[in-house]
Amino acid sequence: MKNILYALGICLLLVNCGKGENEMFLSGNIKGLKTGTVVLQKIDDTILVSLDSVLIDGDSNFSFSEIVSSPEMHYLYLRLENGDLIDERIPFFAEASKISINTTLDGFAKNAIIKGSKNDSLLKIHDKLVQRYIDKNLDLTAKNFEALRDENDTLLAQTKVQQERLLRSKYLATINFAMNQKEFEVAPYLALARIPDANIKYLDTIYKSSSQKIKDSKYGKALESYISERKSEKQ
Repeated sequence: MKNILYALGICLLLVNCGKGENEMFLSGNIKGLKTGTVVLQKIDDTILVSLDSVLIDGDSNFSFSEIVSSPEMHYLYLRLENGDLIDERIPFFAEASKISINTTLDGFAKNAIIKGSKNDSLLKIHDKLVQRYIDKNLDLTAKNFEALRDENDTLLAQTKVQQERLLRSKYLATINFAMNQKEFEVAPYLALARIPDANIKYLDTIYKSSSQKIKDSKYGKALESYISERKSEKQ
């Protein structure tokens, strides 16, 4: 009997230890919110599913505890007291750590400050890096409209070439960034979410340069499958 109890105790200990290692503790505050529901969601097999929710009634603080076996994107939604769902959502890279998200009601996604997730911090650095390419493309798009309006074929051809070069530069920036983050799940995520139509050799390079831990992650496995699908389509 003692041996059985001892074995059960060991099993419970292992389960609890495993849970702690993969547990995300998410907390935060939505300044200006009096009543509503904060919803934690993620995409599962292309479907957005709700994992948990917290009712806000007077106290704008919220907290969640969720098992994250492999770092991946999660989302915070806000449903107001009248049942309306705020159009904005807060995307963040969930991982097994203490994460805080503080924001405001009138700028739910725009004003969100996320701390505690290394992958999320790296994702923000990447997005800031490529923003300059996005801004330049907007300028070129405006020139395109001007060229069309003025029937200026020369300018139209020039801006088209510039946009193609800019797109290549933007993709190369993402590829280089991902390769430099081979120890983090953000690397395969960027390949899948930001440059899925890139030349297959670049996606393959990102995957092969990743550490084994990242290859075994959710996004690592997804990238491997995606590359295999792309290669089979060429045959």
